[in-house]
Amino acid sequence: MFELLTERRYLASFKAARLPQQFTDVLIIGGGVAGLRAAIAAADGGCETLILTKDVIDESNTWYAQGGIAAVLQPEDSLELHISDTLAGGAGLNGFPAVQMVVEQGPRRVLELLNWGIDFDKQPGNAHGLAFTREGGHSFPRILHALGDATGKELASTLIRTVRNHDDIRISEKSFVIDLISHQDRCLGALALIGGQINIIWAKQTILASGGAGQLYRESTNPRIATADGHAMAYRAGVRLRDMEMVQFHPTTLYVAGASRALITEAVRGEGAYLVDRHGYRFMPDYHELAELAPRDVVSRAIVQQIRKTSFTHVFLDVRHLPQQEFAQRFPSLARLLDQFDIAPDHDLIPVHPAAHYMIGGVEADLNGCTSLAGLYAIGETASSGLHGANRLGSNSLLEGLVFGARAGTHAAAAATQSPEMKFPLNLEYQFPASQRTELDVQDVRSSLRSLMWRNVGIERSGQPLAETLEIIGFWNRYVMDKTFDPRQNLPAALEGMELQNMLTTAYLITAAAAARTESRGAHFRLDHPARDDQRWHAHLLWQRPYQAPIIEPVS
Repeated sequence: MFELLTERRYLASFKAARLPQQFTDVLIIGGGVAGLRAAIAAADGGCETLILTKDVIDESNTWYAQGGIAAVLQPEDSLELHISDTLAGGAGLNGFPAVQMVVEQGPRRVLELLNWGIDFDKQPGNAHGLAFTREGGHSFPRILHALGDATGKELASTLIRTVRNHDDIRISEKSFVIDLISHQDRCLGALALIGGQINIIWAKQTILASGGAGQLYRESTNPRIATADGHAMAYRAGVRLRDMEMVQFHPTTLYVAGASRALITEAVRGEGAYLVDRHGYRFMPDYHELAELAPRDVVSRAIVQQIRKTSFTHVFLDVRHLPQQEFAQRFPSLARLLDQFDIAPDHDLIPVHPAAHYMIGGVEADLNGCTSLAGLYAIGETASSGLHGANRLGSNSLLEGLVFGARAGTHAAAAATQSPEMKFPLNLEYQFPASQRTELDVQDVRSSLRSLMWRNVGIERSGQPLAETLEIIGFWNRYVMDKTFDPRQNLPAALEGMELQNMLTTAYLITAAAAARTESRGAHFRLDHPARDDQRWHAHLLWQRPYQAPIIEPVS
């Protein structure tokens, strides 16, 4: 059923010698926090560095992040507490070395941002004069924010400014990466659509930092570009992926009919907001001792269950009891958003609903971001580094991007500098036969896939719906993965077609992994297997093309 999906190597047919060629020491795919920080480190290591971004450089999950950056910077806090909180949230699938390394190196990476001019929120008398808040799963106020609820925008702006001031970094915007190029078990760069034409970028070292997969779901906080391209291209290149069933859903997005799902940061709950149902009943204490500050998976499931109990479409966030002037100052972006919909937070309840938010699973990577394919690194949301385990703790992802970005960039620069002059196989080519099957409506399949994933592979999962989802994906696979979308004939259609092929590939991996893991753990919840089963499933599920069954690897 999935032969086309598991056997196909490239999405485009090509002859390398006939394509425009670019050469660089370090190629970085993606312009979010991880990719930008890696670029700075690689260039500081003396390497010519090229960043390819799918859209403009300020269009990324990082840019839209309202949450903050978690770091141990206050004397009363401790590294041990942050490590403990992260391990508790990860439900037994964390890699302890990754957790320890990120928590220990995080403060240095955050203080570095101050030297680069980031405008964190201030509070005189605190360590470094910074304001700290507490969020779900954290036992201490260690979350830094910028501009209230626009941390991601300020972080991205700071890194972009630093990148643009570096002579050894080039940026190629609106450059869609089709596939990683590999030869003789080594990554040698990427095939990319630049200016409407397929280019080959040869690189001594390649860093995959292409972001998340939120657009696989009908309800998502992610921007339009988050179509799981990095996960799919790594899979086609034969790279190992891990824990693909672990998708995190954010509990609170603004739920207004006809409007896109706008994230409402959990810092609002950290400041004292309540979750109430249609009857005004505050329900979170019924589900967890930490109430609104419980881990995200707990809060998301509680909301879904309360919606079912009350036969309603959503729940509400209640901030009416909070000082309204302070609320508007603390969350200016949210205040403006609510005003657009005529919601007055001083006397109106805010309608909210969970949405797909963060891809926890991804390309298996070590403490330097190295993957199972030589010459390829994976960092940020594309990667499975071991930090998050089965459920990401809020505000640990931007920290992860900073720490792993710096490490991968430094490691890649050293590898590129130490390696002799590389010979690139200019005679490399790949031909895929023309399809003999009927064409499907790409937009229709995309919309149907997103609804299917939300319905059957979302916050709550069960065996029979997962099996049906695999059957449907298998059907679409036969009519979509057999196509080659030619940008010379219709560039927008080709981009949409290749995005759909990436979405189908990653949806298959998520669904197959969710069907295989017959337990509930972290962000993965099975209605038909509601208990955690450490005896059988204290393990990672690894996926590698062309095999259609996972490798089960016990957690060490």
